[in-house]
Amino acid sequence: MKLSSIFFSGVLFLAIPSLQAQQLPYKNSKLPTEKRVQDLLGRMTKEEKVGQLSKLLGWEMYEKGAKGVGVSAKLKKAVQDQHIGLLWATLRADPWTQKTLLNGLSPVEAARATNAIQRYMLDSTRLGIPLLLSEEAPHGHMAIGATVFPTAIGQASTWNPVLIEQMASTIAKETYAVGGKNGYGPVLDLARDPRWSRTEETYGEDAYLIGQMGRAMVKGFQGDVIGKEDKIIGTLKHFVAYAVPEGGHNGEGVSVGERAMRHHYLYPFEQAVRAGAGSVMTAYNSIDGIPCSANPWLLKDVLRKDWGFNGFVVSDLLSISGLNGGHATASTAAEGASQSIHAGLDVDLSGTGYGANLLEAVNSGLVETSVLDTAVARVLRMKFNLGLFDRPFVDEKLVAKKVATVENVAIARKAAQESIVLLKNEGDLLPLKKTVKRITVVGPNADNAYNQLGDYTAPQADGKVKTVLAGIRAAVGKGTQIDYVKGCAIRDTLNSNIEDAVAAAQLSDVVVVVLGGSSARDFKTTYQATGAANVDINAVSDMESGEGFDRVSLDMMGHQLQLLQALEKTGKPIVLVTIMGRPLNLNWAAAHIPAIVNAWYPGQEGGLAIADVLFGDYNPAGRMPISVPRSVGQLPVHYNHNKPKHHDYVEMSAKPLYAFGHGLSYSKFEYSNLVVDVKESADDFACTVSFDVENKGLLNGDEVAQLYVVDEVSSVVTAIKQLKRFERKSIGAGKRERVSFQLTKEDLKLWAVDNRWKTEKGKFKLLIGSGSDDVRLEGVLELKKDYL
Repeated sequence: MKLSSIFFSGVLFLAIPSLQAQQLPYKNSKLPTEKRVQDLLGRMTKEEKVGQLSKLLGWEMYEKGAKGVGVSAKLKKAVQDQHIGLLWATLRADPWTQKTLLNGLSPVEAARATNAIQRYMLDSTRLGIPLLLSEEAPHGHMAIGATVFPTAIGQASTWNPVLIEQMASTIAKETYAVGGKNGYGPVLDLARDPRWSRTEETYGEDAYLIGQMGRAMVKGFQGDVIGKEDKIIGTLKHFVAYAVPEGGHNGEGVSVGERAMRHHYLYPFEQAVRAGAGSVMTAYNSIDGIPCSANPWLLKDVLRKDWGFNGFVVSDLLSISGLNGGHATASTAAEGASQSIHAGLDVDLSGTGYGANLLEAVNSGLVETSVLDTAVARVLRMKFNLGLFDRPFVDEKLVAKKVATVENVAIARKAAQESIVLLKNEGDLLPLKKTVKRITVVGPNADNAYNQLGDYTAPQADGKVKTVLAGIRAAVGKGTQIDYVKGCAIRDTLNSNIEDAVAAAQLSDVVVVVLGGSSARDFKTTYQATGAANVDINAVSDMESGEGFDRVSLDMMGHQLQLLQALEKTGKPIVLVTIMGRPLNLNWAAAHIPAIVNAWYPGQEGGLAIADVLFGDYNPAGRMPISVPRSVGQLPVHYNHNKPKHHDYVEMSAKPLYAFGHGLSYSKFEYSNLVVDVKESADDFACTVSFDVENKGLLNGDEVAQLYVVDEVSSVVTAIKQLKRFERKSIGAGKRERVSFQLTKEDLKLWAVDNRWKTEKGKFKLLIGSGSDDVRLEGVLELKKDYL
């Protein structure tokens, strides 16, 4: 057998551990995990234990040359000097990492790189502990060649956890195929200030919807049991309340009371933890003056004691260093390390927060050996459960069968289709007829591949991403002439050609205008040490969203509104398509443009999916997971604010332009025959809410039925309404379907004045409909007793 085939197949390395198992119990796969953990822990030096908690940036840990892919000198030094236990973003490629299609790794090369890294760990270290490789994977593995799905705000717009679980399973398979065992995601931040730069990474403004999406992602990533083939563990981000910083400033302080924390911000994380999430990441921000990376109440009392979390907690990049930096709660780096590990933070993403600082803290008595051992055991336990000691390598021959397959691309298109929200369709302008003679396609996002992908996306090969222009061209026949004029950029105002766009529009039968925002990074952008982009007011890139790009206004930037207004003056039918990462100001468009389609960042198949909707090949059913404000002066404007109801402003309505749950269809649905059945018992109750939904239209379509609850009288102030159940259901034209939801005490509980969960007796109003502001049926649930 050739030497290379020995290495690549892993045959040699499957044999060696079996020979050593008699001497080294931790290498014996037949022993229980806990015995293996304790055996290995007992063999480790203090320095090796500290190193096991360091997760370094991984993209400099391999070398790619004419002879192939291997480990770098930097990896060898990090292993020898620091005894590192984990790597992050080894396969990441983007302008921050300076990895391109040329110097980055193809999927097969990625598998070779991770195999080489694990081979080095087994061959060249004293104990042969494999590395746990963590990868960014919120809407696809952030690596060259991987499939790119809609960003999280688009995923949430599907209101389809079953599809999101399928998508997450696909992401896991692609990540696992090249050696990743941990995917960063889902992001479970509750987004209630769209000025904040990372809104696109969230599932929106509602805790219940986020919780359902988070559970789906975890189940898709991990499966039923951690350690299965083609599965990875998820890392829940960012624990907690990261998305509501004061002034929308990324990473800054948050003032949230415990009741709001428990009712809204903690709830999605609890759902994902109870689904079995393997890892949780702390947030950069502080809450009520305590940094999340040094908060024992969050990491010990809530996460582990209350919820039973048994995975490991990892810092966000450099957040431990922030304790004796921006937060200034520690006077030295060693004190910061001590604060974090005592609070229950196990792993340092950076290698500089713990490392030498943690070793100093241990040596000086700031950190007890037992505390260190607890954190190390959590990491080792996860490595054993993932099978890293027994199956450290991946099969390079299987990569092409798992990454970017036809099946994976089809799921990306379906996710994009289901994420699209039809906001307005005056006069039934949509769907367009494919027999239309001439279409003008205009706008900065009409034919820009990177603008429709969102942040945390790797470089893409030419032709892989289907733009809106490409989608329209593919949808219509040769008898339709397609004219394209960019018109303007997202931000740059020096190279607009609005006149050309207007001239083309005047010759057309219909105009499709594609505007919005962009999170596309370029190689001229500068970055902070955390990876967040630096804002440059003089930059001419399109980037106006994505990590680090907080905004003071939600107006469309550059000459976009001027372009839209000039096109509207032509009198031609106009369809506005928005591709963006946060809700933007659509007031003028809503008042003047007959049809508006929102696609968020729809991923690599987004252009085809948008065309499917525009021409009626797909009947849209997406719903807004976040409200679209009329003004930043309204913020926050989420639908489920606490009582009392808002009154209007002097200048405008207090209601959002488009509310949470809003979305139209090419079909019309009617609701009827509501039945509420309540059965109370000693310890709980069971309430069944059932009703009919009928498709009165001419097309088959999906309807998203939503159930909201109003606690009419409660001992503490509660929301004016709260989503409790939803279901996306396909209903044939002229058909009627019965929808049923079940509620128990868990769904109606509140954090009572005596600081415990309680479901209180009394009346609860049930609101059923197609959106938070589109209620079709009302019922009442009455409880005769309290439930604890």
